Amino acid sequence: MGITILATIFVFSIIVFIHELGHFATAKWAGMQVDEFAIGFGPKIYSTRRGDTEYSLRAIPLGGFNRIAGMSEEEPLNEKSFLNKSVPARLVVIAAGGIMNFVLAIVLFWGLFFAIGTVTVSPEAVVGSTISGSPAEQSGLTEGDRIVRIGNKDISQWSDISEAVAPYSHAVVTVQIERDGKRQDVEMIPEVDSTSQKVMLGVMPMTTEERHGFLDSGIMAVKRTGEICRLMLVGIYQMITGQEKAEVAGPIGVAQLAGQVAASGFSNLLMFTAFLSINLGILNLLPVPLLDGGYIILLILEGIMRRRMPGKALYYIQVVGMVLLGSLFLFAMFQEVFIGGIVRTNGVHVHLFNELDILYAEFFIRGSSAIGVEGVSIDAFHNKYYQYRQANNNTN
Repeated sequence: MGITILATIFVFSIIVFIHELGHFATAKWAGMQVDEFAIGFGPKIYSTRRGDTEYSLRAIPLGGFNRIAGMSEEEPLNEKSFLNKSVPARLVVIAAGGIMNFVLAIVLFWGLFFAIGTVTVSPEAVVGSTISGSPAEQSGLTEGDRIVRIGNKDISQWSDISEAVAPYSHAVVTVQIERDGKRQDVEMIPEVDSTSQKVMLGVMPMTTEERHGFLDSGIMAVKRTGEICRLMLVGIYQMITGQEKAEVAGPIGVAQLAGQVAASGFSNLLMFTAFLSINLGILNLLPVPLLDGGYIILLILEGIMRRRMPGKALYYIQVVGMVLLGSLFLFAMFQEVFIGGIVRTNGVHVHLFNELDILYAEFFIRGSSAIGVEGVSIDAFHNKYYQYRQANNNTN
């Protein structure tokens, strides 16, 4: 419980601080008056004033906020008020929060790629390691064994294993391996993962660790951030269009994931922070009222029509936004309490707040390259991964 609380505070504090810092810095750049820049919520613990801005630390360390003067026509307006600045300036300020979340992800990935390196996964049907206590380990399979046949199906590459073993749920299957140039048959009873219902032997592929230069790591970080954005947008689109079941994780699920990831290493927690930061960036920029993306749409309309949206229209738009976001929050809480929601997209689990499968599968297993584990051997990582999900396509 302790590590879950600390991990949750760490992740949300960094993500929301960077998000709000984006709004704050661009508001200052645009000559706006920022009345307060706060870290956390609730009662003030400490505050100091510099210029026209109060900097405060609040009691609840989950998030933060900016109070930019003149964001509502009900407030007294002056030349530094938000509403008295040009539409382009206001667009920059509103969009900066989400953009900074993407920047944070790139910086975290960049540092992790450079400091730790990546792991390339071999497509060959050669055992890199076996999962502790799995049928493969109990049957004596070891690193370097090439799987050439399962039952009556020949195996030519790693991706063939999952399909070949699928019919042998709780049934004896003969696995033919090649070891030191000689072939031999091994009998085992595959296990069925309780979460994914996938039949598994408990073998992992061969991997090769690789280090990268500073600039190469940066390029990889940008590409990886872009790819994750693409996956998340596809997942959201498929939920909206009904192609995928709409299941999401809320605050409880995110906190639990943060604790689980933190237990597997600090570098993994930083990676999780990067994923969650991308989530927040994308969600905030969706064209939904009350979110930054909704405000951006209103500013674009204001620029086109050359006048502000009438107050009554804004009120109804905000009500719609409150209903949508409130419904999403309640739905997420229902999923966590009664179901435990996951969104599956193209074989990858895509949460509005991401699941461990993307964290581990995309970076360690699925992709052509993956980030390593700080202070943990590859075999130890495989064991941890198997314990957490046991359901990735490369775990067979």
